[in-house]
Amino acid sequence: MKDVVFFGIQGSGKGTQGSIVAQDMNLIVFETGGALRVIAQEDSELGREVKSIIESGNLVQNETVMAVVADFVDKNLNKEAILFDGIPRSMEQKNSFDELLSAKGREMVGVWIDISEEEAKRRLLGRKMCKSCKKIFMSDFNESECNKCGSEVIKRSDDNEEAILKRLENFYKETLPAIEKYESEGRIIKINGQQDVKKVTEDIKKALTNI
Repeated sequence: MKDVVFFGIQGSGKGTQGSIVAQDMNLIVFETGGALRVIAQEDSELGREVKSIIESGNLVQNETVMAVVADFVDKNLNKEAILFDGIPRSMEQKNSFDELLSAKGREMVGVWIDISEEEAKRRLLGRKMCKSCKKIFMSDFNESECNKCGSEVIKRSDDNEEAILKRLENFYKETLPAIEKYESEGRIIKINGQQDVKKVTEDIKKALTNI
């Protein structure tokens, strides 16, 4: 099976779907933020570099992100397939990512969970998060306690209209061109994300079965 990259505008549910599909299809997950935090704890040259960047509050440059991706791939070469979430997010990252996978002898297919901008705004404005375990709940979750750990469910501070509009703008400006380039190369599976969660999962797994 090829490696899989999950794409989608904020609020599309790609994180939720990625977790479900990875478990059901035995894929190991690379999540950019999580991978950076893990490697920052390592006593290695790359680990110390990433830790320094994170602690300084600076953005991690593309070259460093790619080094973290390469390190993750090297540590998981015995795995049949990797599910990448959160990368590539721009044309620059796409080019670097493609070169890296090619050098490692790996191929990828992208899963684009497509929803409208209006639906993305609706979901993000109603989204909530567990104060303790950070589990994300969508707008249809009406409980005050987390169903995973029992802690209080709160509104995310960055899920205000101004911040949401900025994130959506960045998606259309930076990430969408990369997705469309992959689509023109025949490497994108487009999934209707405005369905029931289970139906979206079924459509993704069906599409990936013969990849």
